[in-house]
Amino acid sequence: MPQNEKTATAMPMPFMTKQIIAIRTCVIDDYIRSAVAEGVDTVLNIGAGLDTRPYRMDIPESLVWIEADYPHVIAFKQERLSGQEPRCRLERVPLDLANRSERRKVFTRVNDRAKKLLVLAEGVISYLSVDEVGSLADDLEALDHTRYWIVEYFSPEVVKFRQRRRIARKMGNAPFKFVPEDYFGFFAEHGWHVKEIRYLAEEAERLGRPIQLPPILKIRRLFAPKKRRAAFRKFQGYVLFVNQTVE
Repeated sequence: MPQNEKTATAMPMPFMTKQIIAIRTCVIDDYIRSAVAEGVDTVLNIGAGLDTRPYRMDIPESLVWIEADYPHVIAFKQERLSGQEPRCRLERVPLDLANRSERRKVFTRVNDRAKKLLVLAEGVISYLSVDEVGSLADDLEALDHTRYWIVEYFSPEVVKFRQRRRIARKMGNAPFKFVPEDYFGFFAEHGWHVKEIRYLAEEAERLGRPIQLPPILKIRRLFAPKKRRAAFRKFQGYVLFVNQTVE
């Protein structure tokens, strides 16, 4: 079973999770293609996990793609992909994001080499505290070549859902910690403003792959007020932030 499928199966409502992973992949791929077309020459993927975009995306050979993650993740990935050729200049860096001094060193080295940098954090910030995300946002904003940052968005309703007893128990190893009072205001205070946001439900419909809800949620949505139904379409998404300092 592919790793993404294993991950999805372990999540609450796995049938929805599989769809969401597919749609978010399309969204992020589009962001990256657009950024590269605008002159981004370096991608820094923090908390890269088992992402394989450097192997499958149609990207320039000259693009520098740097993956940063825990040493054991990097070692596992290098071993499993040792026979594959990336389509760009791929590098991997062992890094614990919680170690601020080490991550600043890595960020500085990457920034010094880049002309125009995009940072990807897919499925990362939700598991950090508000203070930790603020610190990370400040460190990235301070880099004078960092142009864009791709980050996940969860509405307050999604956070409340994840905090329900049954869901929280199943997700005990990965609780949501990043719960700011004002998501977009929080990032603006740290020097990042929204260039684009794509909500996954809306994007799924645009791609002709609407997210299939379980029967109970379909019924609730059917009888929900119009405002509530509209809000459902914006429960979750991915944001392309732009660094206000270097804009």
